[in-house]
Amino acid sequence: MQSLKDPEKHSYPESIPSTSPSGSIAALKAFHKEDEDESPLTPGVSKVSRFSRQEPLSRHATSIKTTATSDPTFEVDWEDDDPENPKNWPTWRKGMIIGFVSWATFVVVVYSTSYTTGLGEMAIEFHTSEPVVTIGVTTYLIGLAVGSLILAPLSEIYGRRPVYIITMAIFILLIIPCGLATSLSEVLIVRFFGALAGSAMISNSPGSLSDIVTDEFRPLAFSIWAIGPMNGPTASNHTFGPIIGGFVTQYLGWRWANWVVMMMSGVALVFVILMPETYAPALLVARASRLRKSTSDSRYWSRYDQKASLVALLKINLSRPFVMAVTEPICIFWNIYIAIIYGILYLCFVAYPIVFTGIRGWEIGISGLAFIGIGVGALTTIACEPLIRKVISRQPKDPATGRPPPEANISVVCVAAVLVPVGEIWFAWTCAPPVHWIWPILAGIPFGAGNTAIFIYASNYVAGSYGIYAASAMAGNAVVRSLLGGTLPLAGPAMYATLGPHWAGTLLGLLQVAIIPIPVMFWRYGGSFRKRSTLITSMQGDRERLEGKRLQTSGQAGKEQQIHDEEIAMETIAEAGIAGVQSRDMEFEVEAELEKENEMQDELEKTK
Repeated sequence: MQSLKDPEKHSYPESIPSTSPSGSIAALKAFHKEDEDESPLTPGVSKVSRFSRQEPLSRHATSIKTTATSDPTFEVDWEDDDPENPKNWPTWRKGMIIGFVSWATFVVVVYSTSYTTGLGEMAIEFHTSEPVVTIGVTTYLIGLAVGSLILAPLSEIYGRRPVYIITMAIFILLIIPCGLATSLSEVLIVRFFGALAGSAMISNSPGSLSDIVTDEFRPLAFSIWAIGPMNGPTASNHTFGPIIGGFVTQYLGWRWANWVVMMMSGVALVFVILMPETYAPALLVARASRLRKSTSDSRYWSRYDQKASLVALLKINLSRPFVMAVTEPICIFWNIYIAIIYGILYLCFVAYPIVFTGIRGWEIGISGLAFIGIGVGALTTIACEPLIRKVISRQPKDPATGRPPPEANISVVCVAAVLVPVGEIWFAWTCAPPVHWIWPILAGIPFGAGNTAIFIYASNYVAGSYGIYAASAMAGNAVVRSLLGGTLPLAGPAMYATLGPHWAGTLLGLLQVAIIPIPVMFWRYGGSFRKRSTLITSMQGDRERLEGKRLQTSGQAGKEQQIHDEEIAMETIAEAGIAGVQSRDMEFEVEAELEKENEMQDELEKTK
């Protein structure tokens, strides 16, 4: 009991004073400071007070070193579940955007395909031959190709919405001189510039879809959008365009086909005006600008801020589709594959009139109904999207993401690549009498289903691989396919006249068989192609940097909370320690008094 009788010899921690717990808190802070000195935070990031309110991620510093000259503490970015991030918008808003861009693209494509139904009337009115009038298809597709190279990069500088509004307005105005033309040369020239303006919808719509949907639901978005246009091979292109143009031309004349498209384009202009901006870099630049104005603090910035001159930006962005088309393996192979499929597809606009109007003797309006088979096939593919998505989701997962890799989409393309030549060869050997007319129309079902699946899932693969540069990737694709799609129809009449409908169609089917190895190769080895892409690798590093920033922010907040909890616990311990010391002091005093009383009693007994 020596320790109780001699309190001065009993040692207590110096961090627990007898009057206040402040010493323990100071010791705890000193302890944690030593711990931080041993395990410092990521270099290059300034520390903040542990008890200050955590800044939102849109204003918080990146947790990774940056080479930018701006203060990383004020970098503007998306937060988790940020309501302004287009990928987090409600479903109804995303559906509205998909419907708007689908209708606008539908109008641009209908203007291309409805033209073919008036070839005969235009040839008579302008005193020329139908093959010469067919050049209008070529000039339109060349306009789409050239415009894609210009307008897709511009949308990656200024955003999607302003490009849509301006180009759709120009597209409407250029329909007027085409409808009032007095010579074929006027029609050809005006259609070129009209297509140049309308190409904004062809090249940028896939980018708009990628802006608002995640990887999992991108095929669904593309399928819904494909109900309208899908750059050509769907129900609208091969069914609605010829049907609309056929009946309008038959009963009102070829000029009214222009006025009908003009009225449809007016609706499309209203839609793109109502549509919000979807391009994430443009939205982040605007957010940084708003923060600078609202806080009067010029340090807020976005990594997408345009620090270069406009000329330098245009040079970089306008050259990107060309550079990607010749340096990115994914773009090279898919540009070739889709261009061949697209070129043969546009030959249908020559083959179907030759077969159903020339050989079978159908009227112009009725011959347009022959495209219903292709339309049914296209809509069948779209209706099967939920089933196809389940098949894709069952593909082997990527260990890095836990989701099927982009190449899972190519498994669908491999099946579609077989359906297309099957439909083509079926059509080739059933198109002429005495075979019943229903058989060549039914041949359009596998042909349309295969074409639609190729465009949906190949486009989804390219757009998903290149992210924010999807518009540039698809622009290069649009150039190659439009050039081939614009030139092959010129050779169609001569080819069908020389080889006959049977062997001409067979030749095209065998060409489609010859390119089947391209999707098979990407299905097996697509991951290696993506790893060799410097652009995709760069974007992957950017995503990892953002993820690192989120983890750093979350980790720092968690550490601050842990320290706060430990301080509260130490305060409790300190208070308990003080109470214990006071209790022990009282015990010592009582023991001392008892000992004195005992000594006094001993002295009294001795005295007695």
